[in-house]
Order: sequence, then structure tokens, then C-alpha cells
Amino acid sequence: MTFTLAIVGRPNVGKSTLFNRLGGKRVALVDDMPGVTRDRREGEASIGQLTFTIVDTAGLDDQADNDFDKRIQRQTEKAIELADVILFMIDARAGVMPQDKAIAAILRKTNKTVILAANKAEGNAGFTGLGEAYGLGLGEPIGMSAEHGEGIGELFDALAPFGPPRRGEEGFVEEWDRPEGEEDDGPQKFLRIAVVGRPNAGKSTLINRMIGEERLLTSPVAGTTRDSISVDWNWDGREIKLFDTAGMRRRARITEKIEKMSVGDALRAIRFAEVVVVLMDSTNPFEKQDLAIADLIEREGRAMVLAVNKWDLVENKQARLAELKRDATEKLPQVKGVPIVMMSGLTGQGLERLMPAVFEAEAVWNKRIPTPALNRWLADALERHAPPAISGRRIKLRYMTQIKTRPPTFALFGNQLDELADDYIRYLSNGIRETFDMPGTPIRFLKRGGKNPYADDD
Repeated sequence: MTFTLAIVGRPNVGKSTLFNRLGGKRVALVDDMPGVTRDRREGEASIGQLTFTIVDTAGLDDQADNDFDKRIQRQTEKAIELADVILFMIDARAGVMPQDKAIAAILRKTNKTVILAANKAEGNAGFTGLGEAYGLGLGEPIGMSAEHGEGIGELFDALAPFGPPRRGEEGFVEEWDRPEGEEDDGPQKFLRIAVVGRPNAGKSTLINRMIGEERLLTSPVAGTTRDSISVDWNWDGREIKLFDTAGMRRRARITEKIEKMSVGDALRAIRFAEVVVVLMDSTNPFEKQDLAIADLIEREGRAMVLAVNKWDLVENKQARLAELKRDATEKLPQVKGVPIVMMSGLTGQGLERLMPAVFEAEAVWNKRIPTPALNRWLADALERHAPPAISGRRIKLRYMTQIKTRPPTFALFGNQLDELADDYIRYLSNGIRETFDMPGTPIRFLKRGGKNPYADDD
């Protein structure tokens, strides 16, 4: 049995920094500018033998005076409601502020266990604030530094009563220094799906509609989502991790530091996803940036689904659908046959077709072709269209085998393969897609010299 720990406090006290440290990865965006975190972010955390779910929240602000800020506050309030333990952070260097006192008053009414942490207490600068923290009426504060890892042992002692340790381990082990992006070698429990697209394409609205609750903040203003937020979901008995990402604009248009960080976070979500849903606006699809995003996903080797949002606004749907399919074929030849789903995140129209398309794309991405069937196809392909001659010497393809999936990757054996033109590689890719029913998935080729390793010796 584990527990859930929600980190709360006013803006810019170091909540996301602690979230990253306890989670072992730099997943939450961190910046000196207040208000970077907006949605609540969940993750798995550990301190020594103790494992638990950790929730990063937006800064609590009792002065929220518009609907958007109030909705941000409701996300934090929801995290408090669902948490078993609350870690209330203040800034020891700034001392106890009026806003800290207001938050403490709110937390005292929750009837939940509240642990008080005075962050940024390294050195002498935090002594005064640490002393002032006693006046909040929440017991003895933990002096800590999320940035430098100080006070983590004291936090472990405070959390230990709420959850059992992991079996088979002894002692206090600092595990948060894993290299960024390191993953377990074992099978993944979840199917990871990243939803990406240009700003204001409707990504958060779509995910809220899929899971049936307002889990993510939405707004007509582009740039509402900053972090890549992970949401756990179950669809037809399959465990899913949905990743909402920040809108991705052309690099030349990105000037603010926080947007650069947000786009970097979205790129990481793409790299660690199995399937990526590219969300496009039906009123203006296949823009240059849409194509750039799709090309990036293909280069990263991820399975892909194109989702055309706001389909409820389209009048002549049949003609528009035919046009979109032609555009996909012409503008994305590198993923020929990629599935396209017409839907509306706002109304739910067509949403029942999205997840079947996602699972079909995942199945193709994991598909393996038997070597005999592959080489029978190769012989026919060479007979129809042989590789060109280079300096009077013809390129020979002797043998082919699939060496991995995710994405499907094939080894070509022959001579002068370094001279094989890109258009001939595309010919082979498209032939494999059509013959073995592998539409839309990235395909990779590795060129190997020498004879067929499976041929009988004379």
C-alpha cells in the first residue's frame, strides 16, 4: 500500500524542484519566474526504501481574480482533496509571508496530515524564516534545500509512518540521481500516448473529453499548457498514460525562455511515447508546423496517428475528408498510409474511432515479418525494379531480415549498399508497407556488406 503526497505552497517556493528530485528525473519545468506550474502533475517518487505517488501543484493564491486563475486554484484544491499527506512548502529566505499564513489556515481545516517544510534553508540565509515557520501552527518545520538535496533524510522520517518500504532493500539510499531519461529494461505496464500539435489545437480539451473530467486546464489563449502532464487512464481494460504537451511553434517564433523549456518538455514526451497523436485544426490542417511535427515523430521512430480536431465545424465532411487524405499522401510520403481520425474534442464527435486507431498503429509498430516471406517479397521487388548501376557496376541486394520492432527495422545484405539512393529506399519502404499491411509506421534500414549469412556454403 502506498500513499499520495501533494506539495502545496505559494508560487516560486521550490515545489517543482522538489518534485523533480524525489521523482528522480527533471520532468517538471523549473524557472525563477513565478507561476510556471499550472496543471497538477503526478509521478512516482522514492526516498530510500519508501515509495509513493507525488503531486506537484500550482502555487496557491487567495488573490485569484479571474476565471482562469480560479480554475488553476481548483486544480490545486483537487490535489489536496485526493492526497493522503500534504507537504506545505514555504521559502525560508523570504520568511513567512501573509500568503503563507492564509494557506496554513486553509490546510488546518482539511483534517489531513500536513508536513511543513522551509525550503531554501541552506547556509545562514534561511535561519530567520525557519524560526518564523513555527508560528504557522503546523508543528516543527523541516529545514531543507530541494535544489541541493538537504533535509531529504528528515522528510523520509516524517513520511515513513504512511507507507511500507520496498522489500529487499536496506538502509537509506539516494536514488534520485538516475541519469535523465533512464528507463527500466522490463516490459512497460502502460501504453504511453503523447498528444502533440500547434498551440491552441485543442490537446488539453481532447484529453479531458477522453478521460471524462476536467483534469487539465483549457483556455482559448494559446500557451495555456506548459509542462507535459501525464494522466493515468484505463481504456477497455488497457492501462494508458496520456501525455498532454505544450503547443509547438516554429523555432524562429519562440523567444521566451519558458516556451523554449515547454517545447523541450514536449520533445521528451514524444521520445518516450509509444504512439503520438498529432492534433490538427480542421479549419487549417497540414500547416508547415504540422508537417514539421509529423516529420520529427517519424525521425524519432514513434507510431503516429493524425487526429483532425474541430470536425464539428466542417460543413461538407465527405469532400473535406477526401481532400485531407490526399494531402496526407502528398505531404507525408515518409509515413504513407498513416491513420487519420476526424473528431471533436469539444463535443466528443468521432472520438470512438481514436483509440482503435491508436492500438492499430501500435500493433503495426510492433509487427514482425518472417524472414522467408520477406525475402520472397524482396526477390519480386528486385525483379520489378532493380537498383541502378554505379560506375558500371550494379548494386546487388542479396538478402534481407528484420532485426527489431518499435519501429520495424530491417537489415539489407549486399554490395555497394552505401551507394543505394534514398528514392530506392523509399521504394522498398512503401513496398513493405503495402505488401505486409504496415501503413503509416516508420521503417528503418541498416545496410550490411557481405554475402547472405544464411546461405549454404559450397
